Parts: sequence; structure tokens; C-alpha cells
Amino acid sequence: MKINPKNGIDKLIFGMKENDVIAIYGKPDRNYKDEDDNVIFAYNKLKVRLTFYVEEEFKLGYIVASRKDLELFGNKIIDRKISDVKKDLTAKSITKFTQEEFDTFENYFNEENWIIFQTEFDEVVKFEIGAIINQKDEFDWKFPAKK
Repeated sequence: MKINPKNGIDKLIFGMKENDVIAIYGKPDRNYKDEDDNVIFAYNKLKVRLTFYVEEEFKLGYIVASRKDLELFGNKIIDRKISDVKKDLTAKSITKFTQEEFDTFENYFNEENWIIFQTEFDEVVKFEIGAIINQKDEFDWKFPAKK
């Protein structure tokens, strides 16, 4: 699955509604609400978790994925050393990361592209990407709104 920075992953595009996603990938294996009443879809086979924001008319705004075939700029990221992934990203001028540690996990967050690489034992185990917030402090939805 190809990661499209600022847009989504594969055919998942920020701003889609639940029915748009179901039309492409079918019904999720799990469908529930989080503590903020956002709708969460989980697809086991795809190894993705999708968040549809309640305050944004249930538009897709966040994706968490751990598929082995995730690709960013043509490079696989899961199960690779974070130093190698960051080296690949330097060629695309993505160099600023905020690092957080939790137990054996570390998160590397790049705010410009709203992406997080979660690592354990120095290897990427999970990838997260969120919709971009523009200069007006609003979400920059990429999926065309239906009229």
C-alpha cells in the first residue's frame, strides 16, 4: 500500500465518509466509537485503523497502519531500522522529527506531513498519518465533497 503524504494511504483519502470507504474496502471487521465519539473502522486483513472525526461530519481524518507492504516514496518502512527510513526521507527534504519514548517504543513525529513512525527495538512497527491542518487552522480535506 502506497502512502500519499498529506492525502492518505492507497485509496484512502482524507475527507472520505464511512460509505466511501465501505464502497472500496467493504465493511470493516470492527466498527466502534472512541472516547470522543469518533467512529473507528478496523480492517484486519489490511492492518489499518481509520478514524472518522465526529466534529468534522465523520470525515476520515486519521489512519494507523502496520502492513509489511507499506511504501513511502517507493521504500518499504515496516520492519526497517528507523535510521534507514529517516535517511530515505532526507532525500525528500523530510528531516524534522519530534521524538517521544514510551517503554520500549519510540515515536518519530513529523508535523509538516503529520506522520508518525512508531518503533520498537529501533525498527518501525507502525505508521500513522493524519489530515493536514491548513493556515486557517482548518482541515485540508483532499477528498472532493459530494454536492
